[in-house]
Amino acid sequence: MKIGQASAASGISERMIRHYEKVGLMPKAARRDSGYRDYDERDVRTLQFIARARDLGFSIEEIGKLLELWQDRSRASADVKALALARASELRRKEEALHDMRRSLEHLAASCHGDDRPYCPIIGGLEGAKR
Repeated sequence: MKIGQASAASGISERMIRHYEKVGLMPKAARRDSGYRDYDERDVRTLQFIARARDLGFSIEEIGKLLELWQDRSRASADVKALALARASELRRKEEALHDMRRSLEHLAASCHGDDRPYCPIIGGLEGAKR
């Protein structure tokens, strides 16, 4: 199938398919005599795997490791679990950071009168002034 068909079947844009080939997540597609890329069902399954991994927040490097583990039938499930737990830990750290940012913004907004006066603790907070 051509790249457009692989894109539709996998839910990944043509541009991202080309990118995944460029960075090595996908092998370079075979070429038809006409020069068009030629994908098969295995390629589509690989693209779907990549899409699901991206949806879970895995980086390109981590997806590369997951693809290697997926293709290695003698893999240890502990290796896969370790990658998943590391990603979950990183997501928790980001979640906590986002929570702290939201609380800071809410505090600054609550301190701002929101009227015609020029003084605003939000601007002061962004300037680094003491609150």
